[in-house]
Parts: sequence; C-alpha cells; structure tokens
Amino acid sequence: MTKNINNYCVILAGGKGKRLWPVSRTHCPKQFIDFFGTGRTLLQQTYDRIAKVIPADNIYISTHQEYADLVKEQLPDINPIHILAEPIGRNTAPSTAWACFRVLRRCNEGNLIVVPSDQSVVNEEAFDQNLRDGLDFVARHEGLLTLGVKPTRPEPGYGYVQLGDPTETEDVFRAKSFTEKPDREFARFFMESGEFFWNTGMFLSNAVFLRTCFREILPPVFDHITSQQNLTLEEELKFVAEYFPVFPNISMDHGILEKSDKVYVMKCDFGWADLGMWHSVYEAMSNVGTDNVLLDSDVVMENCHGNIVKLPKGRLGVFCGLDNFIIAEHGNVLFICKKEDSSALVRKLNNEVQIKKGEEYV
Repeated sequence: MTKNINNYCVILAGGKGKRLWPVSRTHCPKQFIDFFGTGRTLLQQTYDRIAKVIPADNIYISTHQEYADLVKEQLPDINPIHILAEPIGRNTAPSTAWACFRVLRRCNEGNLIVVPSDQSVVNEEAFDQNLRDGLDFVARHEGLLTLGVKPTRPEPGYGYVQLGDPTETEDVFRAKSFTEKPDREFARFFMESGEFFWNTGMFLSNAVFLRTCFREILPPVFDHITSQQNLTLEEELKFVAEYFPVFPNISMDHGILEKSDKVYVMKCDFGWADLGMWHSVYEAMSNVGTDNVLLDSDVVMENCHGNIVKLPKGRLGVFCGLDNFIIAEHGNVLFICKKEDSSALVRKLNNEVQIKKGEEYV
C-alpha cells in the first residue's frame, strides 16, 4: 500500500524504564532490550511496525543524548539527523514539540503520529488500518486523536479515556474525560461501564494544530524557533541545547489531552499492552497456554502459578511453591517481589538501591 509522504512519526525512546528494573538499567533501559527472545528489541519492533505505514525517511526517534549511540546501533538505517537527542528529559510534550518543529520545516501539511517505544501490539494488520484511518481523520480535522483500546481487565496501571459524543467518522468519538492510573475499584467500574477505554499513549494530529497547542503550554521562546524559516540544523541543535532544559516537565496527557476541547478518541481493537511494568508484561504474555510467564529463560517449576521470570542466558532457575511473583535477574541484581500492582514499589526500591548501593546497581 502506498505511503503518504505527508505522514510522519516520532517514536518516544528516552525513558529510564525504572519499573522494569533490574533488567531495565540506566545505561540500557527497556526500549533497547529484547525481552522476549525474538531477536528484536522493543525499539526495533516499534520501528518495524511503524515503517509499514510511514515512509522510512519520515520517522524520527526521540531519546536522551546518552542513548543516541544505542539508537544508531539498533537502527543503523535511520538517518542520524532523525535522532532527536535531548540534553535533558522533559517528558513527552517537549519531545513532541521538537518533532513537530522538524515536521513543519519539511511539510506545512504534515500529520504526526506519536508512539511510545515500549508497547505490544497483537494484531498488526488491525493496527496498520487504525493508523491509516486515524491519519486520514486528523488530515481533515483540527484536533488531536488518541487511540483507545477496550479494557480486558481492571488495570490500575493504565490511563483511561471516556468516550463522549460520536463524530461523523465511524469509531471516532469526542473525548469526554481522562483518568490516569485509577485505583482497582475505579478501574473495574470503568471497564464494566463500557464508556472507558485504555489510553494507549499513541496519538495523531496535524502538525499545525500541535504547534498551536504547544504555544499555549511552552515558554515564549518556542514561538521564536517555530517562526524561523531558514534555521540551519546547527542553529536548531544549538537552540535545543540552550533552551530545552527550561521547558516544563509536562506530558502530552496533562499538557494538551486533558485541557483541549478538540480531542478525539478512536475505538481500536488491535490487542495492546503497555510493557512498562512487570505485571503488565505478565498480563500481555499470560495467554500463551500457561499461567507462568517465562521471558526467554531456562526454568524448572513445581507447583508454581502466576509468576513472571526473566533470567540471564546460561542461568537455570528452579522454583517450587511460588505463586504470583516477579523473579528477575540481571547483572549484579536478583529481584524477587510479589507481582500485583508492583510498579510503584519497583520504582521505590530502585531509588533506595541507588542511594544505598550506588549507580552500578541501577
């Protein structure tokens, strides 16, 4: 199928991945790891998925400057100037703003997909079609379109978007409300109501509309750079080095989705999971015929249920009588923890280990 040259994508790959510690480490976080033994890292899988829909020359990677070499190593065919290496992490809104600026320098009619690098998609054909339909929608409408997936469980670790009034486009609704990481009872209510979908963190918009939104939430200096028509790449990078650190640490969800009255949600059914925390990785993988999830690991288990295990190559794990645990080993750290709703605890323990034991353990 022909790829529209007006369509662009930025893959967000700058996170530290603390909730998947100790396998995800500061020097090599989750997006650069092959968690499942497929031969492709999460970043590479995301790139492969997007390249089916977006021209390769229209794909950008947003990351921290300390990971730029990892991106080059894992995506050797990508043009190095398409790696947007930030001097400091400032969350998804400033990252998207830089990508938006790049798109507008090339095409004033550009449409942009923003995609995290740490997600699982089961039905890639359905995903491709949803992206194509979404790009067509934002090319014709001023607004931001988020992709929503019907919940399959009351997951407190995800964000939720509530469907509002339908539009003239099938399966596209106005977004009524957003809720970030509700407690389990609210998540259950959301799931049972039928009105709430998981907010995948993937969204689409035309770049001109995004620029208007960013002018409202970013410092006035953003207007200065976006008004420059003949800015060289060197001048752009100098601007980023000088001014990116003064941008607010703000996500797209809080900066735009929750405040704009031009936000839409598309009902999608491509089978999705956010691979940002151990128990969500478990949920994404636990439908393969066993209630223990073994991530490319050599394991013997007796009377064990509901566990997720990730061990290094060459390590044999033998477990008996364990239920609902995370068992993860990498380098100099072995981590064992109850699985349920573990993301906050993992992050807390990661920070404590960093303080007590030093950087080499995180």
